[in-house]
Amino acid sequence: MARKKTIEAIENEISKVKSDMSKLQNRYNKLAEKLEDLQKQKRRIEADTIMEAYLKSGKNFDEIMTFLSP
Repeated sequence: MARKKTIEAIENEISKVKSDMSKLQNRYNKLAEKLEDLQKQKRRIEADTIMEAYLKSGKNFDEIMTFLSP
């Protein structure tokens, strides 16, 4: 016959699960911040690349915007 868990054992398990969840939430938050930072870096590099191409093209702003407009 299987032994029943005590209230104290269940409370200890609940406490451990809450602690594990808190650690995972902290890890998730750090990874989310890192992802956001990497995406900002990517957009900055893309913007720099576009600006370099614009400056090299010899086109004026209106010509570029006409080309980019749908």
